[in-house]
Amino acid sequence: MQTLSRDSAVNHSPAHADNTFLPGPVLLLGAPGVGKGTQAQLLMAAFGIPQISTGDILRENIAKGTELGKTAKGLMDRGQLVPDQVVNDMVQARLTGDDVHAGYILDGFPRTLAQATWLDAHLPIFRETPQLVAINIRVDEDELLRRITGRRTCSVCKHIYNIYSHPPAKPGICDIDGSPLQHRSDDTEEAFAERMKAYESLTSPVIEHYRASNRFRAVDGEAPVEQVAQSIVAALKELRQI
Repeated sequence: MQTLSRDSAVNHSPAHADNTFLPGPVLLLGAPGVGKGTQAQLLMAAFGIPQISTGDILRENIAKGTELGKTAKGLMDRGQLVPDQVVNDMVQARLTGDDVHAGYILDGFPRTLAQATWLDAHLPIFRETPQLVAINIRVDEDELLRRITGRRTCSVCKHIYNIYSHPPAKPGICDIDGSPLQHRSDDTEEAFAERMKAYESLTSPVIEHYRASNRFRAVDGEAPVEQVAQSIVAALKELRQI
């Protein structure tokens, strides 16, 4: 089942697109706050491939009023999770696009073991692309808690700070434009605990599913952002040689 989520903005200069290596389909895994959205944006810039986010797909279908979007909105309006099959159908439609030949980055899907099983069975019919490979970004839970509860965002320019690791010069004020910083209502210790419970019950089995294959690598997500990106690219190149 699926819920909508928001990725953190990326404040890093993208690399030039690399046409010498095609990463193929890539799945980014990891707990809330490990930086999957940030790394997806860097991979997009490096290789010129799209990020396929189920949250974006859900919002797009709802905005366009598609039949799948109407179904999803009705469920969400009633406070219910969107079933796997509805999310699967949306992903299937997205993977027929013309921009996925060289590869793509799956962010937020598959989120459950049922979705992973469906993807394994259906992926070969979408494109003649290499098999899906999975990269798990590992970050200690205490560090994740600091990242999430310490996050502050400028109300105007949306620049992101962290009161523990990257604080503004003046508490509560953006260094760039002097606007007040905002603390998201779901960036609390209590909300983090609930998100981790959902992650452990739903997504941990997905990690174990891919770990049992020869399509899996793990990288240290506590390193600097650019170093994490380099580790991911190195893992992709290694996996594509298997």
